[in-house]
Amino acid sequence: MIRVLTAFLLLGLLTLASPPAALAQDEVAPPTALTAMEEFERIARRAEELAGRKDVSLFAISRLRAELVTFRDEFLQLTNVNAGRLATVDAQIAALGPVPENGEEAASVATRRAELIAQRQALMAPRLLAQEAHARASGLISEFDIQSLQQQTSELTDRGPSPFSPSHIAGAVQAVWQLMEVIGVEISAGISTKSQSGQLADALPRALVLFVFGIALLGAGRRLVTRWRTHYAESAVRWKPLILFFFSIVQLIVPLIGLFVLTEALQSLDIFGLRSADVVAAIPMAGAFVIIGWWLSRLVFPIGEKGGYLGYPEPTRAAGRFLSSSITWVMAVGALFGAGLRTMEMSDGALAAFEWPFLLVLGLLFWRLGRVIATKPAGSQHGEVSTGRLRGYIGRVATVVAIVSPSIAVFGYTAAAMALLGPSILSVALIGVLFLLQQIVHDVTGPPEKEDDFRGAFALIPVFVGFVLFLVSLPVFALIWGARVSDLIELWTRFSEGVALGETRVSPTDILMFVVVFAVGYLLTRFIQGLLRKSVLPRTRLDLGGQNAIVAGLGYVGIILAAIIAITSAGIDLSNLAIVAGALSVGIGFGLQNIVSNFVSGIILLIERPVSEGDWIEVGGQMGYVRAISVRSTRIETFDRTDVIIPNADLVSGQVTNWTRGNLVGRVIVPVGVAYGSDVDKVTEILRGIAEAHPLVIMTPPPAVLFQGFGADSLDFEIRAILRDVNYVLVTKSEMNHAIAREFAAAGIEIPFAQRDIWLRNPEVLKDVTPT
Repeated sequence: MIRVLTAFLLLGLLTLASPPAALAQDEVAPPTALTAMEEFERIARRAEELAGRKDVSLFAISRLRAELVTFRDEFLQLTNVNAGRLATVDAQIAALGPVPENGEEAASVATRRAELIAQRQALMAPRLLAQEAHARASGLISEFDIQSLQQQTSELTDRGPSPFSPSHIAGAVQAVWQLMEVIGVEISAGISTKSQSGQLADALPRALVLFVFGIALLGAGRRLVTRWRTHYAESAVRWKPLILFFFSIVQLIVPLIGLFVLTEALQSLDIFGLRSADVVAAIPMAGAFVIIGWWLSRLVFPIGEKGGYLGYPEPTRAAGRFLSSSITWVMAVGALFGAGLRTMEMSDGALAAFEWPFLLVLGLLFWRLGRVIATKPAGSQHGEVSTGRLRGYIGRVATVVAIVSPSIAVFGYTAAAMALLGPSILSVALIGVLFLLQQIVHDVTGPPEKEDDFRGAFALIPVFVGFVLFLVSLPVFALIWGARVSDLIELWTRFSEGVALGETRVSPTDILMFVVVFAVGYLLTRFIQGLLRKSVLPRTRLDLGGQNAIVAGLGYVGIILAAIIAITSAGIDLSNLAIVAGALSVGIGFGLQNIVSNFVSGIILLIERPVSEGDWIEVGGQMGYVRAISVRSTRIETFDRTDVIIPNADLVSGQVTNWTRGNLVGRVIVPVGVAYGSDVDKVTEILRGIAEAHPLVIMTPPPAVLFQGFGADSLDFEIRAILRDVNYVLVTKSEMNHAIAREFAAAGIEIPFAQRDIWLRNPEVLKDVTPT
């Protein structure tokens, strides 16, 4: 648990204390740099001597490693020293131009060039030395880390004495008995000494007040907070899961404070000796195991009819609460005895015999808890229930670990068993905490009554929070499984150093700066686009197509400028991208030419605007309305409400018919056929009257009725009229056809249809076939 708390504190301190690399870019090498190099040389030689030895202790390695880390951080800051002066000198050298190919240039220019080159070499010297020293320190630290890991691995894989040897069991029992006797003697002697001197009477009132206050926090305070939480659970507010979890945290913190107060009350009496003081000092950690286990078990396995998100039945939840509390009590007792026996002389065999009963009891409890966790969920009427796949994996792993750990301890691998069982229990507890946090986020952001509104970015909040919790839990899991804080700091340091690209080093801070600047530029571009689209451009005389072209063009320019500014702010030299640009041009020439062609065509469409959004066009056999013009393609909505994606290159290079370009005026043609023998003048008069009577037909120019010719079955006429809105051409044609049918029927004009007469040339050959 101490490692878990240390991990969270470490993450917060690393976030606040990581210095930006940009602050050291323009610094000059400090005057004490030479002294630091001499001191580092002495420490580095000593480290190189110890790195090759196998008998060196972990304590010596840790102390020397800490000194190397300090020097390495100093050298990392010096790797960017004189950056400002170097930039100025490089600009001066570039201003002189390249050296002529024939080598002949003015003597003054050559002299000045040589001076600048020498000055640049002098400015680069501290950086080069710092880079060399930084590499040396990093290499030594890596060697020490490997050496420490090898020693730890050796401790876990070396076989120790068996815990079942009678002599080892007797030694363990004797050590425990001696511990109890020593604690009793120390307390008796302390009480006697302090009583005779009068110090006990002076300290007793304060100790009694602290003791009563601690008991009140452990008992009444916890029950009071529990009562508040139960009362608030009956209310119906949106943030109820978050508030209930807050009360649960208070429900955890109050007894922990009471535990520390009780420990302070005992220590204030000053009656404890060496070993009894160690036991008293271990009370907060042992009590924390019990309190946290009680708190977590009641959140994962809640009391009452509601089975919670896991959906366990009540008997399963009751077993889970009992087993969780039992495991924490065994761990608490082991922590107290371990603190007392730490300073006593015990053989490895006696220590193994002392630890094996704890391993056995913890293994049995953890095995049963694994079976409980793997139980399939039951149906619930109080909300969504988890499907249970992850709990099955966790339960099976827990049962295997619970069986393996005591088994390998029997054969002498007690250290490996302790290193396997303890972290497994803490890992399951940490998974339970992560599950509770994820459940709270899900309950707050996902109201089940409005599932249709739970879309978009709001629906991704639980996923994002889950990913953040996963990242934060990684160092905590590492601490639980034996990683040191120095190992995490080393990993963070390596990550913070970044990657060197030529003379430029790109660190996570630079990447974060790039993301922040680009995001600000992108949001600013979108804000300006929205302002133009809704407030500025509608007040101008530009049509809708021109407004969309301006907004889209501003978007492209804004995003490109945001990317350039972000790259520059991150400290990335754009001149180093020349090679990448050259390779990209080759790739464009071979594989990306169609994409680039469509991109350029999209820009042409936005600038020239031969086609605008809302136009009715016909291209490539497709006819419909333009709904969107993007960089690569244009989306057309056909009359049957289907979307057709057309590459922009087809609109620029192909033939396009725009029915509504500039205005909505267009012509409608209605063909009509009448029977032979009809009065053509009357037909013409009726058709002209129908065309002139239609409200969408304009009179300038007036509609025309044309006698097209003599068809195979009819006399062919056509109505040709100009409409105010060509978008209604089909509706107009339909209405005119209805009017023609009515008027022709009233006037007795026949609309012919094709007829065919069949003549038999030799009917006499046909025989009368009578069916039999």
